[in-house]
Amino acid sequence: MAKKVTKIGVLTSGGDAPGMNAAIRAVVRTALYHDVEVYGILRGYSGMVENDMIKMDSKSVSKIIQLGGTVLKTARCKEFYEPEGRAKAYNNLKKHGIDGLVVIGGDGSFKGAQQFSNEFDIPCIGLPGTIDKDIAGTDFTIGFDTAVNTAVEAIDKIRDTMEAHNRLFVVEVMGRDAGYIALHSGMATGAENILIPERKANLPELIQSLSQAEKNKKYVNLIVVTEGDEYGGADGISNYLRLSLPGADIRTAILGHIQRGGSPTANDRIIASRMGYHAVQCLLEGRYNVMVGIVNDEMRYTPLDKAVKAKQSINDEWLQIVEALH
Repeated sequence: MAKKVTKIGVLTSGGDAPGMNAAIRAVVRTALYHDVEVYGILRGYSGMVENDMIKMDSKSVSKIIQLGGTVLKTARCKEFYEPEGRAKAYNNLKKHGIDGLVVIGGDGSFKGAQQFSNEFDIPCIGLPGTIDKDIAGTDFTIGFDTAVNTAVEAIDKIRDTMEAHNRLFVVEVMGRDAGYIALHSGMATGAENILIPERKANLPELIQSLSQAEKNKKYVNLIVVTEGDEYGGADGISNYLRLSLPGADIRTAILGHIQRGGSPTANDRIIASRMGYHAVQCLLEGRYNVMVGIVNDEMRYTPLDKAVKAKQSINDEWLQIVEALH
C-alpha cells in the first residue's frame, strides 16, 4: 500500500471518550491544510456499512474542541464483523473515493480496522480513544485524563459526607479489565484501599486492615474499586464487608457513565490534537496501519496488530506507592 492517499474518512467507534471531538477537528483541519478531502463517517463502522457519510469542511469542526462525546456519533456494528458487511463498507468508501481511514477508538475498533485493511486496499490509522487507558504503545489515551478528573471530583465530594458521618465508602469507577482509573483517582483522593483487576484482591487481609482501623477508632475509610473487579465491583465488595464488619456503616457509590461525559481537560484536548495531526501525516507519508501514540512526550507508531494484542501493564512502583501511602 504505497499509493498516495487522496481522500480520508474519519470515524469514532466503541465507547465515547472526552477529547474525541478534538481529534476529529485535528484530522479534518490537517487534511484540509494539505488539500486533502475528508469525510466524516457517522456512527462508527455502522456508517461505513450503511453509507452514512458526510463531506466535512473547516466549519464542520468549528467550536467542538471543548465538547465531550463525539459529533460523529458512535455505535457497535455486528454487521461489520461479517465478511459481507466489510465488503459492503468497502464499496461505500469507494463510491466516495475514500482511500484512507482514521479510526478513533479502543482495541475492539483497532481489531476491526486491522482486519478491514488486511482484506482491502484501505490503509488505516488508529487513534487511542478510550477512558480505560488499556492500549499498549501510548502513555495516555484520549479521554483518560478527563475521566480521572471527573472521578476525583466526585470522590472528593463523597469523602466530605463520608467524614461527616464516619462512614466506610466503596466507590466503583469504570475500567472493566483495566484498573488505571481506579489507581489514579484512588491515589489522588487518598483512598485507603484500591482494588484493581491486575492484582488479585486479598479480602481477608482487607478485613483485617479495616478491623484494625476500627480498633484505632479510624471509622472513615475509602475503598476505590474497578467495575471489573472479580468480586463484583462495589456491590460485591460492600456485601462481603457487611458480613465481616457488621458494626461498620458501609455505603456504596457507583460513578458510572458520568466518567465518560463532560468537557475534556486541556491535556486531553492537546493529546487528541497532536494525535489527529500525526494521523493525517502518517497517511500522507505512507506510514500505514499503525496506532499513533505518545510515549515520553514523543510520537510513537505501533502496528495496529500489536496495539490490539498487547495491553498496558501497571508498574509495580504504583502499587508500592499505594501500599505505602494508604
